[in-house]
Amino acid sequence: MRLSHEESRRLSCPSKPLSPCPSRACPARPAWGASCVGRVDRGLSALEGVHDVSVNLASESARLSVDSPDRITEAVATLDKLGYPARTARVTLNVESMSCASCVGRVDKALEAVPGVLEVNVNLAAETATVTYATGAVTPADLMAASKAIGYPATVAETAGGEDRIARKAEEARDLSRRMAYAAALTIPVFIVEMGGHVFPAFHHWINAAIGQQTSWILQFILTTLVLVGPGRMFYAKGIPALLKGAPDMNSLVAVGTGAAYLYSVVATFLPALLPDAVRAVYFEAAAVIVVLILLGRFLEARAKGRTGAAIQTLLGLQVRTARIARDGESVEVPIEELVQGDIIIVRPGERIAIDGEVVEGSSHVDESMLTGEPIPAEKSPGGTVTCGTVNGAGSLNVRATRVGADTTLSQIIRMVEEAQGAKLPIQGLVDRITLWFVPAVMAAAALTVLVWLVVGPSPAVTLALVAGVSVLIIACPCAMGLATPTSIMVGTGRAAEMGVLFRKGDALQQLDDVQVLALDKTGTVTEGRPELTDLVLADGVDRADVLSKIAAVEERSEHPIAEAIVRAARAEGAPRLEASEFASITGHGVRAKVDGATVLVGADRFMTREGIDIAALAAHEAELATRGRTALYAAIDGRLAAVIGVADPVKPASRAAIAALHEKGLTVAMITGDKRETALAIARETGIDHVIAGVLPDGKVAALDELRQGRHIAFVGDGINDAPALAHADVGIAIGTGTDVAIESADVVLMSGDLRGVVNAFEISRRTMRNIRQNLFWAFGYNTALIPVAAGVLYPAFGVLLSPMLAAGAMALSSVFVLTNALRLRRVSPAMDERGTTVAAARPAMVAPAE
Repeated sequence: MRLSHEESRRLSCPSKPLSPCPSRACPARPAWGASCVGRVDRGLSALEGVHDVSVNLASESARLSVDSPDRITEAVATLDKLGYPARTARVTLNVESMSCASCVGRVDKALEAVPGVLEVNVNLAAETATVTYATGAVTPADLMAASKAIGYPATVAETAGGEDRIARKAEEARDLSRRMAYAAALTIPVFIVEMGGHVFPAFHHWINAAIGQQTSWILQFILTTLVLVGPGRMFYAKGIPALLKGAPDMNSLVAVGTGAAYLYSVVATFLPALLPDAVRAVYFEAAAVIVVLILLGRFLEARAKGRTGAAIQTLLGLQVRTARIARDGESVEVPIEELVQGDIIIVRPGERIAIDGEVVEGSSHVDESMLTGEPIPAEKSPGGTVTCGTVNGAGSLNVRATRVGADTTLSQIIRMVEEAQGAKLPIQGLVDRITLWFVPAVMAAAALTVLVWLVVGPSPAVTLALVAGVSVLIIACPCAMGLATPTSIMVGTGRAAEMGVLFRKGDALQQLDDVQVLALDKTGTVTEGRPELTDLVLADGVDRADVLSKIAAVEERSEHPIAEAIVRAARAEGAPRLEASEFASITGHGVRAKVDGATVLVGADRFMTREGIDIAALAAHEAELATRGRTALYAAIDGRLAAVIGVADPVKPASRAAIAALHEKGLTVAMITGDKRETALAIARETGIDHVIAGVLPDGKVAALDELRQGRHIAFVGDGINDAPALAHADVGIAIGTGTDVAIESADVVLMSGDLRGVVNAFEISRRTMRNIRQNLFWAFGYNTALIPVAAGVLYPAFGVLLSPMLAAGAMALSSVFVLTNALRLRRVSPAMDERGTTVAAARPAMVAPAE
């Protein structure tokens, strides 16, 4: 396709505050300059097939002429490399009339051909197309027109959260139910009259004696015609135009198959002279029953597709429609759309919270199980944070809104789940390539079948050829192929969300199944992420409360995390609070201060030695703490050794059991940490980690991943803050955190729980989903591979078996229902670990691998 200069497409540059010019020539400029314009102009002009480039500084846009739509994609990629990315947008379209995998391929191909389209993902299960495009180069109207031009009308999906799709599938199921009931009422008499005569010869003779064969056929003609022009008209209205355009789909197969049986029967009924007596028969019942069975299959499909969105429906049910706010001294109930940041929301006992916010007044316990999976409600008091969708307990809270509407955690979760459900896995690419040509191949196979029967078939060859050809057309509809992958993805990712596992990128679902090595960040992932006082070994004759009070008084003047741990422990134990004076910090050694008239020293062994304090009495305890991965400090009062202190970042309660469960799944588990090796090895021994890479700075984690990879697929688990480069570099990045951290851009998978239980559940849902997809694909391809030859009559010479078109229609409908039903089994997947971090009963006993 060649675009003239007048038809050239526009590419717009960033709309947000522009990043500084990357050129050293204009380092201080906050936006575009003349050198930037020149660089963009030269970069675009250098592309083959791109000419008449005009870059406008004022409008921050570029206009160019291209010789094919692909050049626009190249231009967008060039702008990215130059540091001036084109603005892009994403739109989701509801696409009508898609009935099989070949439809998906055609819609995909048509949308990709629109100039300016960068990425297309068509989902048969959701009946949507998600398109990423360059703004200014194409509009949603262009996309809808391209889809409509090939026979698949499309509209922009406006309702968030998939509500429009759920409502649409419910209405479609009701419509199909009515059509099926009407068709069945008309078909039953045809089926009884014709098939009853074959099964019971006496019934056939009675019909002939009562009304005559011709009258019987005419009545069958009338009823079958009503079926085909009524409930069955949809197949002809969609299938025949698609066939005439050279792009046949499932509707085309049904239309040709039933049409052939119907027309043959019409000729036999009204123009009998055109057919030999030996082959004069009617197949009205076959045409009518095929329509009924396919309508039944589509009705069951529509119902099942509606259930695949159950997770989205559940999440939507967590959203609140109204909220009570404090305004002008009064409590006013308003729609959530009117809430703004800073509003004070009044949350009464038992109410669901409508926003993300900070508690400013009141105290209560809030059920956050929908986010974290923790069954115990979290205590909330002024200064605490609450999350949209969680449920308030018995207290009343006043909450200042910090995030409202589409910015809330719940809205982000819904968007993540929707995007993951609409994803196209790599495994789907092969399916799409096959099914795009599958329907034409089936029609060719049906034509060849008819030809072979006419040439070499026994008498009555015409009848047998018709039966075999129609059976091939009907049984080979590739509905199951198109549904095999997307239905499993929709149900699997939805169930994952209910388990607190959010797949930000759909392909991570497949990639996670291929992972062999799992690398863990230590702090905040394996451990709690903040030091705690673990040991306090006292010298003889020393009182614990007195020593702890004096140590805490000194450490309260320090800002070191270890000092904070000691102070927290003292407060937790209720030790008396004392004041310190004359505080001094000796870098690399420790701290000193006066407390209650006594000189208190806290520090490393070298500090004690420097101050002339004998540590021999507790040296063995200090060494033992070090081997257990504790940071050991000494405390001395008035020149006499008082205690040795052990401080450590404690391992999370669920870490050991989770790592054991990961070993059970065949994974090698490694830990990457900046701590010294002795501490890291102690944690590895405690938790069962296989490999340790210690002493790693944050920017060295990427190199550590490469060291562990060695040709294997690797996943990295971090807190999503300091670990962004490693999360992005791993084959799968898994961010572990709490509800307010869900929008971690560098991760592929986000876990709502704060520990490694979520990692185990992520691997469980990935493997179960991929196994389900493989089962579906095996069934779909195996079904067609096995039954097309049977329908063509391969068994007839040896066994005299020829598949009836009615049985073919039933088998085809059941094939799709089987795939959908199998996918829906994923809704019953249970978490691999329960809320206590222990393996559930369904899992096998875990074995812990020794640390190295």
